Amino acid sequence: MSRLPKVAVVILNWNGRFFLEKFLPSVYNSSYPNIEFIIGDNASDDDSILFVRQYYPTITILQNDKNYGFAGGYNKILERVEADYYVLLNSDVEVSQNWIEPVVEYLERTPTIAAAQPKILSFHDKQKFEHAGAAGGYLDYFGFPFCKGRMLHVVEDDLGQYDQESEIFWASGAALFIRAEAWKEAGGLDEDFFAHMEEIDLCWRLKKMGYGIGYCPASVVYHVGGGTLNASNPKKTYLNFRNNMVMLQKNLPFIKAIWVIFFRLWFDLAALIKFLIDGKPKDAWAISRAHQYFFLNIFKNARKRRKYHTIENKKGYYNNSIIIDFYANNKHKFSQLNPKDFK
Repeated sequence: MSRLPKVAVVILNWNGRFFLEKFLPSVYNSSYPNIEFIIGDNASDDDSILFVRQYYPTITILQNDKNYGFAGGYNKILERVEADYYVLLNSDVEVSQNWIEPVVEYLERTPTIAAAQPKILSFHDKQKFEHAGAAGGYLDYFGFPFCKGRMLHVVEDDLGQYDQESEIFWASGAALFIRAEAWKEAGGLDEDFFAHMEEIDLCWRLKKMGYGIGYCPASVVYHVGGGTLNASNPKKTYLNFRNNMVMLQKNLPFIKAIWVIFFRLWFDLAALIKFLIDGKPKDAWAISRAHQYFFLNIFKNARKRRKYHTIENKKGYYNNSIIIDFYANNKHKFSQLNPKDFK
């Protein structure tokens, strides 16, 4: 009988006692046999680690010396983890008992796929997809991410319409399965991102290395979403706009990056004006600060551009504008997009 791959489920924690108490039981009851549960702690100052030690003494606890954010925190923790597959799991995710088996089976029979995600539904409304990942992530021509089941702010009901395994552009960091070897080969997450879009950047690098990214609907998890920063938080606005620009600079071909970023600046200006009209000056200022960071660090991020000796896997790339489709063409569902516009 062949060896069952070892899976390390790693939950990054920072002052998350509430979420650990609520959702750790479902994770701990996972049925997959060759598994290690790990809490990676970003120097919490609440009693979350005491809680885990008291009620889950068999869970491994690995602690960082300070809060390195999502990206840096996972990098530091996974340096100390030995497994065939890592599962980066948010603390605000409820899982079913057999959520691991389908994804591992999918990865085992599809060696070209480096990372994958399950179907991600909303914890608060389990008939709806969840914003952060839904049924798999895609990227449009101007670098705007969207999902099957979630177009911008419009989220669909899960009616089984996206129940087919498929290659996607990016897998959500809320429940990210990744081969340990691929993680190491890609260099993990970009720590300068701190949080938000770091998993898209990682998936893009993997695709430039020739790997595929997959979606496995046979596995289902339920995500609260916004557990660290809610949707209207100016810090989240800053990180999303900043990291998106950096990601484009790092991963697009040089000439294309110049003019795509040029057009993105105009899209971002429109978003800034809308925030001002809506009475959200802090979010508008967050966009301005994101642009300031981008230009002040343009040479630093230019040094992160890597040369690849394989053909980029472009599955999941949308050769059109999701913004124009959404607002001008009234296309609010993934199924309304033209399949011919996808790579």
